[in-house]
Amino acid sequence: MSTSIVIDVSDLDQAFARLRPLFDFEPEELMSNIAGIGTEQTRRRILEEKTAPDGSPWQPNAEGTSILLETGQHLLSSLSWQASSTEAEWGATWKFAHVHQEGMTIVPKSAESLVFQLGGRVVQAKKVTIPARPFVGLSDENRQEIIDVVTDHFGALLS
Repeated sequence: MSTSIVIDVSDLDQAFARLRPLFDFEPEELMSNIAGIGTEQTRRRILEEKTAPDGSPWQPNAEGTSILLETGQHLLSSLSWQASSTEAEWGATWKFAHVHQEGMTIVPKSAESLVFQLGGRVVQAKKVTIPARPFVGLSDENRQEIIDVVTDHFGALLS
């Protein structure tokens, strides 16, 4: 008595032909798309949503003006991105962007107090705390938007 196993591989060539676009995938275009989407999500957060990536609302500013847009739109205009075949990165290049992302307490260097104008009046203070208003990051909705783009990209390769 003998046993034999027969494997039919006649359809493998067709399967490999359909999968060939995945093997030859060039990731730079997809990474550029992801970085661009991340930048637009960040722009939307600053202009419209006024919330951190975790959904918590930003603390209002003392003047009651549009949050993170008061300083001549330095932050908004500094949003940029870069991408390579291995990563997508976006953020703000303005030198004070980190102050808004992380928050900061400002104290005088050589004087007893800080002096500045706020709402048309002169203010003196021992210190000023700028609250964190995170604008770079991914909310659950942002993540899903990026997942959808990746899924669509690979779906288009296989169709």
